Amino acid sequence: MPWVRVAKTSDIQEGQIRTFAVGSKKIAVAHVGKAFFAVDDTCTHLQCSLGGGTVSNGEVECPCHGARFDLATGEVRALPAPISIQAYKVKVGGEELFVEI
Repeated sequence: MPWVRVAKTSDIQEGQIRTFAVGSKKIAVAHVGKAFFAVDDTCTHLQCSLGGGTVSNGEVECPCHGARFDLATGEVRALPAPISIQAYKVKVGGEELFVEI
């Protein structure tokens, strides 16, 4: 699987999550402590953007109805989302963030 440049590390402040277009996909990238996490941007409940959500305790909370997903695995942590989302590997190269798609 190819590594794709998504953003600069400075584009995402600590505790923030943002959406980036990666080809035909939308990926939400979160900055937690010294780590970065990438997951599908679309909540499986009503397809809201997770890039507008909040990050806390290694999870992203959907801004629409409060579903929560684990940022490392994409697993559902709180309903109403019925299905987990895809999580992607992230690597940092200098000031650049790359996601394995």
